Amino acid sequence: MTRQDDLFVGTASRLQIPESIDLTVASLASYGPTHRHWAVAWSGGKDSTTLLTLLFHLLDAGRIQHPETLTVLYADTGLELLPLYASALEIQAKLRERGVDVRTVRAPLDKRFLVYILGRGVPPPNNNTLRWCTRQIKVDPMAAELKRIFGERQEKVLTLTGVRQGESAIRDGRIAMSCSKDGAECGQGWYQETLPDALCDTLAPILHWRVCKVWDWLKFYAPHADFGGWPTAALADAYGGEEAEEINARTGCVGCPLTEKDTALDNVIARPAWRYLEPLKELRPLWRELRKAIMRLRQPGGEARADGTLSKNQQRLGPITLEARAWALDQVLDIQRRVNDGAAIAGRPPVSLLDAEEEARVRELLAAGTWPHGWTGTEPTGDVWLDAHFADGSVQPLLGIFEPGTR
Repeated sequence: MTRQDDLFVGTASRLQIPESIDLTVASLASYGPTHRHWAVAWSGGKDSTTLLTLLFHLLDAGRIQHPETLTVLYADTGLELLPLYASALEIQAKLRERGVDVRTVRAPLDKRFLVYILGRGVPPPNNNTLRWCTRQIKVDPMAAELKRIFGERQEKVLTLTGVRQGESAIRDGRIAMSCSKDGAECGQGWYQETLPDALCDTLAPILHWRVCKVWDWLKFYAPHADFGGWPTAALADAYGGEEAEEINARTGCVGCPLTEKDTALDNVIARPAWRYLEPLKELRPLWRELRKAIMRLRQPGGEARADGTLSKNQQRLGPITLEARAWALDQVLDIQRRVNDGAAIAGRPPVSLLDAEEEARVRELLAAGTWPHGWTGTEPTGDVWLDAHFADGSVQPLLGIFEPGTR
C-alpha cells in the first residue's frame, strides 16, 4: 500500500536547517565568484536579516569565497517597528566593528512616506491602484545607491536579497511573488522584479527556505557564538515572540495601510516593555480617514489627456485637501508626542514618525499650497454632487430629486 501524505505525514522530508544552508552555499558558490562586488539588500525584517547574518557566518566559516568588496545597504523607511529598528541598529554596529561598509539608504525628503502624503497630498497607498510606497521608500533609494556603487566599481554588482518562496521554488523556479506569501517581508519581491539589471545581477540565496527555518535560524542559530552571536532576538518581539511562527506576522511598517490587521504591532504592544507604543494603533484608522471622498478633491468632469482625448477615468478622486492634511499632521504629531511621553516615563526608546526636518518641510509645502501634478486645488471635494461625465463625452445630469431644494 502506498503511503499518502497528509497534513500530519511527510514532514520529515522537508528541508532541515543544515540542508537549507547547504543549498544556500551551493547558490552562492555558483553565482558569487562571477562577481567581484556584492551588495546585500537589507530591510531589517526577518528574511533579509536571516540572509545577512547567515552570509557572514558562511564567510567566517570559509564555506564561500569572500568577494573583493561587500556592501550592506540598509533600507530605512522611517516607519519600521521599533523592535526591528533597534535590532537593525545593533546589527549595524556589529558590522561596522568588523569594518563592513554599511550604508543607510533613504528616500529623498519630499518622497518620504509622511512628507509625500501630508505635504504633497498624495493619498495613502492601497493594494489596488495606488501602491506607491514600496517602490518609493524602499526600491528607488536602493537602486540609487546601487547606481553609486556601480559608478565606484565600474562593473556590475551581485545584489543579494532575502526573497523566499518556500521549498516549492526548487521545482517551479518562479521568482516574483506576493508580499504575503509564506510570511514573507512586505515588498521584498519587488527587489527581485525591479532593481535595474543594467547595474546589478540579483540572487536570492534563501529562496528555498521555509518560514519555520527562518525562525529557527533567528531564534536559535544566529544568536549563538558559533554562528556569529548576532542580536536577532529582538526580531521575535515584533513577530510574536515564541508564537511568531504560528502567528506568521508580516511585519513591516508601523500602521501599514496595505494590511488587514496590525498583527505585528498588536504583538509588540502586548508585551509590557513595548506597551507605550499603543498610540501607534491610531495610524491605520487615520490612513483610512484620509482616503474618504470628503477628505479629497475630485476632477469635476471632462478631463482630457495630453493628446486631447478624454480620460477614461472621469471624475476620479485625487489628492487630500489642504485642510485635511493640516488636520492629519496634527494627529500624527499628537500620536508621536504621546508615544514619546510614555517612552520617557518608562525609560524606553522614542519613535520618530516625523523628525524636525520632515515636519518643517510638510509645513512649508502646506503653506505653498502644493498639489500633485495635474491638480490645482480649485477642484471640488469628493463629497460634492456633480453631473456624471463619461469617457465618450456624454454627460448625465443630476436627477432633480438630488438638486438642492427639491427634496
